[in-house]
Amino acid sequence: MGFGGISLWQLLIVLAIVILLFGTKRLKNIGGDVGEAIKGFRKSMSDDEKPSVDSKPGETLDAKAEEHKHDTQSKP
Repeated sequence: MGFGGISLWQLLIVLAIVILLFGTKRLKNIGGDVGEAIKGFRKSMSDDEKPSVDSKPGETLDAKAEEHKHDTQSKP
């Protein structure tokens, strides 16, 4: 017995059928696409956890824009 009642021979037969249906080149491309998607997902999840370098607690983008606007208007 293998995984949940599926034997090794049954898994090999299913694998052979999948290879015959899709071909090795398409399976390789699908695997690469899935790998890139997982890599991008992990990167975006790790980027969300890092705080911004120049952000201050309680400060919004509107406040930063107003500050920049006042700085540029006061210069001649």
